[in-house]
Amino acid sequence: MPATIIQSNSTPFEKIAIDPVTLEVIENALRNARVEMDATLVRTAMSPGIREQGDAFPLIADHKGRMVVGQFGSYIGPFLEGFEGTVEDGDMIFLSDPYSVGGAISHSNDWLVLLPVFKDGRLIAYTSMFGHQSDIGGKVVGSMPIDARSIFEEGVRIPPVKIWKAGVYNEDLIRLVMHQTRKPDWCAADLNALVAACRVASRRVIELAERFGDDVYVSATEELLARNYRAMKQLILTSVSEEAVSFEDYVCDDGLGYGPYKIRCTMQRVGEKVVLDFSGTDPQSQASINFFLNENMLRMFFGIYMIMVFDPQILFNDGFYDLIEVHIPEGSLLKPAFPAALSGRTHALGRIFDILGGLLGQKTPEFLTAAGFSSSPHLFYSGFDAKGRWFQLFQIGFGGIPGRPIGDGPDGHSLWPGFTNVPNEFLERYFPLVIERYETVADSGGPGLHRGGNGIHMTYRFLEPGTIAIHDDRWFIPPWGVNGGEPGARARKLLEKADGTTTVVGNKVEDVPVEDGDRLHFITWGGGGWGDPLDRDPSLVALEVTQGLVTVEGARRYGVVIADGGLDASATSALRSRMRAARPAEQGVFNYGPDLETLRRNCLAETGLEPPKPPIRPTRLAAE
Repeated sequence: MPATIIQSNSTPFEKIAIDPVTLEVIENALRNARVEMDATLVRTAMSPGIREQGDAFPLIADHKGRMVVGQFGSYIGPFLEGFEGTVEDGDMIFLSDPYSVGGAISHSNDWLVLLPVFKDGRLIAYTSMFGHQSDIGGKVVGSMPIDARSIFEEGVRIPPVKIWKAGVYNEDLIRLVMHQTRKPDWCAADLNALVAACRVASRRVIELAERFGDDVYVSATEELLARNYRAMKQLILTSVSEEAVSFEDYVCDDGLGYGPYKIRCTMQRVGEKVVLDFSGTDPQSQASINFFLNENMLRMFFGIYMIMVFDPQILFNDGFYDLIEVHIPEGSLLKPAFPAALSGRTHALGRIFDILGGLLGQKTPEFLTAAGFSSSPHLFYSGFDAKGRWFQLFQIGFGGIPGRPIGDGPDGHSLWPGFTNVPNEFLERYFPLVIERYETVADSGGPGLHRGGNGIHMTYRFLEPGTIAIHDDRWFIPPWGVNGGEPGARARKLLEKADGTTTVVGNKVEDVPVEDGDRLHFITWGGGGWGDPLDRDPSLVALEVTQGLVTVEGARRYGVVIADGGLDASATSALRSRMRAARPAEQGVFNYGPDLETLRRNCLAETGLEPPKPPIRPTRLAAE
């Protein structure tokens, strides 16, 4: 049964023709309201993940649940279809279970609130926001167990419930939820921040409707959606081929010794629509790297990529969703069967962006971006300090952004909009550790006309005994280069004990003990390069050598010779001539680096880690 919307005023909205000036004012007011949601959140939340890094996503939708402005794509329509309850003035819905909303949120750490906005007895809009909670209980600190076999091991699961019902706060519900977490102070503050952000946006919507009239406001939101539809329709017609193209990439491993896991997508235009078909993607994992990919979320990813590459001035919203048809096989890594574990889904999530780039660039290689979003590196550090106080860190790291048509990829940066790093001063003030190194990794970005962004080398010195966990990827299969660019370097992690002994640590490990004085070298991957590195300006390469972004030896990958601290122009010219003569005439659009079997064969020598074994099908699926 779909949700029942209870309105004291059932008068339908009148369709009004909107002049361009009014539409522009309302559009920018909604954009500002979305920014105000973010500002409210970061000024109210307590956890580093939300307060410092901005790991939260806002949405303002129309009265039908279609996102007008926001960041994560609308889940509201499908959610209301499956919500067996009422929606009325004074309600606010709270949830975190991915399986209850078709993957609109993709793991239980993401807490979401939804506020229906009523004005004069009529539902006029929705506001919503979700943010990643640093801990929701479960078997490990941070609630993201690598070896989880089901979602029941990953902490509290909240089905859609009313945190407010007709204006009455459900205090017992919140007390029950907070009882499950190791950090109830953070979680309570973060939840209040999500609520406050939605209420701020609700007030702004009502103010707009009061200023322009309800019918004008609603008609303007419909026109913003329709305008987006028209713009995306044109982009699709000019940028997506009717000929089917396919692309595949891999999540390196599942943390249990198996991998890589293939994600494959085929794209083609059928009439005005784009069809994205993930047939050929590997079956779901027994571990937690599964990504329950909501179809609307994929449409959002596709739209963001198209808009940012081809026309960043387009307002991103749900208007174009009817132009995208999505097929994701049941039981695959991207649509696992309940109760598959989901907490480590960030690796597959990041790989989706690389895959979309590989698909869209095959028709228009000049717009192609190399690989490099690739993952979302996590570090967890927890324990008791000398005074017996519990401490718990969850931090997201960054890798190298890929080389792009417009220039180099930024060094050590997040590709996801709005994310920022946790300041080192914050880490050292609130946690028992010292950041001894925070620098770019020279030569880690793939060489190209436009260099891939370098990864980051962070060295943590721990001041208290405790345990750490690491979640990262791109340690086995490197980020690929394009249009003659070369792959970026792979991620690696080293644990240096206080006595000086150093061991290679896996990129997906749990409950690793550390002592006072131990150092963790957390090194992330570099982005792939774009374009022929032999076409890069030699003086720019020489400058980057002095800046520490490229080494003297690394400069030779660009055919650039550095001698006596400066550029040797004649030697550079000669080296480039020899390099051009020695390479194949046809290089192809994509440079993946070594093939899979070569990677397996050389893995131990190159990474210090055993190569992952081929994935096995989960028992349940094998029986089926």
